[in-house]
Amino acid sequence: MNRKESAAATRRALIDQAAQLLDGGGLDAVTLREVGARAGVSRGAPYRHFADKEGLLTAVAADGWSRLEDEMRELNADPGLSPLEKVRKALTTVVTLSRQQPHLYRLMFRPPEGDGDASAVSLAAQRMCDEFRGIVVGIADHEDAERYAAMLLTGVHGAAGLEMSGLLRTDKWQTTAEELTESLLALIDDAARRGHD
Repeated sequence: MNRKESAAATRRALIDQAAQLLDGGGLDAVTLREVGARAGVSRGAPYRHFADKEGLLTAVAADGWSRLEDEMRELNADPGLSPLEKVRKALTTVVTLSRQQPHLYRLMFRPPEGDGDASAVSLAAQRMCDEFRGIVVGIADHEDAERYAAMLLTGVHGAAGLEMSGLLRTDKWQTTAEELTESLLALIDDAARRGHD
């Protein structure tokens, strides 16, 4: 392994370890020292890759978006799913992420602080949105897909956030993020079908 490959492998290990610490204990659990120790590198090695904790967290958030993008790409390429089922599964993927990795999910949607590279997160999020839009094109005209994709992502994010806060389990709502997302998807699908008529 050459120096460049070794540096890339170390960076990957640091991001992976930070993500694991984040999952286990939230933002406070992530320190450069602990991440480095878990990755098996010297005490100063993390600082060669990240200026500070915020830089590392920004990389973790961007990586979360990239992984979500990969999942969207795989869904879009699945020949065994109908266009509507692809959209449904894509939205379910977002809800699942919010449940299984709530700290990562919150991190992905918060603005980076300090010297973190906000553009890395923004670009990764935009790439994921482009993949999702490609899925939505299966149920909507190209000119409507952008708007419908934005509505669906906004809706699923809102539903996931309300569920994470506990508000959907109250006596007032008694619903789930999936139920809300399914209702929104039905409205969008109906609107798209009427647009084709």
